[in-house]
Amino acid sequence: MTTETSASAAPEVHRETLEMDVLFVGAGPANLAAAIHLQNLVATHNQTSAMKLEPQIAILEKGGAIGAHLLSGAVLDPKALAELVPDFKDRGCPIESEVLDESVMFLTEHTKFAFPIVPPPLQNHGNYIISLNKFGAWLGKLAEEKGVNIFTGFSGAKLLTEGKRVVGVQTDDKGLDKNSQPKPGFEAGMNITAKVTVLGEGPRGSLTKQIVKQFNLDADKNPQSYETGVKEIWEVPAGRIKQGTVYHTMNWPLPQDVYGGSWIYAMSDTMLSVGFVTALDATDPTSDPHFNMQKFKTHPFVRSLLEGGKMTGYGAKTISGGGYYSMPKLYADGLLLTGESGGFLNMQRLKGIHLSMKSGMLAAETIFEALVKNDFSEATLKNYETKFEASWAKTELFSVRNFRQVFNKGLLFGMVRAGLQIVFGGRLLKERLELKADHFHMSRLSRQHRAKYQAERETFKFDGKLTFDKLTDVFESKTMHEENQPNHLFITPEHIADVCNSRCVVEYGNPCQHFCPAKVYEMNVADEKTGAKKLHINASNCVHCKTCDIADPYQVITWKVPEGGGGPVYTNG
Repeated sequence: MTTETSASAAPEVHRETLEMDVLFVGAGPANLAAAIHLQNLVATHNQTSAMKLEPQIAILEKGGAIGAHLLSGAVLDPKALAELVPDFKDRGCPIESEVLDESVMFLTEHTKFAFPIVPPPLQNHGNYIISLNKFGAWLGKLAEEKGVNIFTGFSGAKLLTEGKRVVGVQTDDKGLDKNSQPKPGFEAGMNITAKVTVLGEGPRGSLTKQIVKQFNLDADKNPQSYETGVKEIWEVPAGRIKQGTVYHTMNWPLPQDVYGGSWIYAMSDTMLSVGFVTALDATDPTSDPHFNMQKFKTHPFVRSLLEGGKMTGYGAKTISGGGYYSMPKLYADGLLLTGESGGFLNMQRLKGIHLSMKSGMLAAETIFEALVKNDFSEATLKNYETKFEASWAKTELFSVRNFRQVFNKGLLFGMVRAGLQIVFGGRLLKERLELKADHFHMSRLSRQHRAKYQAERETFKFDGKLTFDKLTDVFESKTMHEENQPNHLFITPEHIADVCNSRCVVEYGNPCQHFCPAKVYEMNVADEKTGAKKLHINASNCVHCKTCDIADPYQVITWKVPEGGGGPVYTNG
């Protein structure tokens, strides 16, 4: 370990340098699977080869524990898991239930219509209902048993580059005040250098966003398309639903031109995972994913399941749903992208865990070959793309390559077009349908005619039993941040004055106060005489979903990693 001097937001500090061979940023299913598979490949190699490999492998995780920031439905397709850990059941994989019964429903305000058959993409027999944070913690234990160094509570604050090559990551400084000045006990982040850095930060990762732009990795690609999923865990009286039941719904309460839907998964006879997904390409600037979830629960069918129960957990995350044509270039000198950072998610199936794990395994095979050759150049790491193109992951994603695009003209027309895609193998009139970035779809208030939706949202009464306001839900997410630290939701003072407190008030009505599912953004009255309002940011509420970074129509909000260890603490996520 060496020491060097470098510049920081704080006065000049000394940073230690830790040298690793392979550095994974983010302890999600993709990078955990990659680390496990890489160690397996190395062990097999060392049994037969005279040239032993002893790579130093590390995983950085911003959560206080592995799994603390992992959130999903989740129904797991075990395909990749069975490849990675064939005896996963015997090794204690935390499965809540096998899927035993399922239904897809079309909701209207007062009724439901079950599909006579479950559409093939949503058939889940043979899959497992899991808690993703428990699953991540289990994978983390397997990785540690194989000698992987896992550093929890450390955020990747900055990529270290030399020209067009990634050489590592600078971790977050700990103990800075809100003005970025050191407090007592300040600890400078360290520089962790590596021959290859693997970004598996999930959707809209801060480092991934930076390097995709810097290295132009999205050239000739569709923009990524996102949805925000809002989730609650419910304890309900026994007898209402059987363990292993899976329900998906569509339509109500969303407007016809907004893509989304719900899930209800019975983890046991008395514990339910309930969630609602709202696309972030909605034209209405008052579109509110959290409100859609609360209204969904008032449907007679959903109410009959939940009423008299208790909500015990909350979370929110964005979903990278753009598909094959929205995947960035997955490699560069010293760099690989895995999981949702690389767009590995099948929106038609509402699944990404198995694809993320497979991406990690393919990355591990590429890294292993690079270790043997001692060559981590782009020319060698390009094999990651070659392996992906030859894998079942590519076959699955390519077959639904235009799925998200077909819903840009509304739900009903999209269902017809999606059905035709299944018939024609993912192709419609064009091989590749285009997408616009989500924030381009938002229209100005003057062009909106959603008076009914807006009035319902403004007059909706949260009863504290079935429906909850945002602050109550945030409390159940166990979100904690050190209050006196730099604001990780960064807007320049100029943009706050010129955009947030002026233009946006008139043009869009400050949509951040609606699309954020954690009440981070508020417009407070700053002048009692004129009624002028001023943006206030409650950064300590942030559940790290990154909706604001995506949906802001002016793109002036930048989500940065907060001090490591802060954020939500998911226990049944």
